[in-house]
Amino acid sequence: MKLHELKLNDGARKNRKRVGRGTSSGHGKTSTRGQKGQNARSGGGVRPGFEGGQMPLFQRLPKRGFTNINRKEYAIVNLSTLNRFEDGTEVTPELLIETGVVRNEKSGIKILANGKLEKKLTVKAHKFSAAAKEAIEAAGGQTEVI
Repeated sequence: MKLHELKLNDGARKNRKRVGRGTSSGHGKTSTRGQKGQNARSGGGVRPGFEGGQMPLFQRLPKRGFTNINRKEYAIVNLSTLNRFEDGTEVTPELLIETGVVRNEKSGIKILANGKLEKKLTVKAHKFSAAAKEAIEAAGGQTEVI
């Protein structure tokens, strides 16, 4: 078999259904919508979640709690991730975004003590867990809350 002999399997490429293109097309006149009714009309149909007048699922389920609109969402960075930087590096949120450790800052960056830090770093972040702060200082580094 050669490259020019390759061909798709039967039925791999199927033409799309072209509706409303005359009676001889087989999909003319009512254009596969049937006779009359809500779904036959332009702009017809029901909204998402509509169950034919039955009480919809989202209304049947109990509601609990609330969402705090002022919630701060921190991008999380583990100590083991910081080992990629050289000794004595000043790790800032800008550097973390630049190197691809964090996609976006959200409300800030929080350093957690997951893993082991083997480098002496100066870490600047918005929040530190107590264990992370301890581990950075034990490795000879410094922490600075922005």
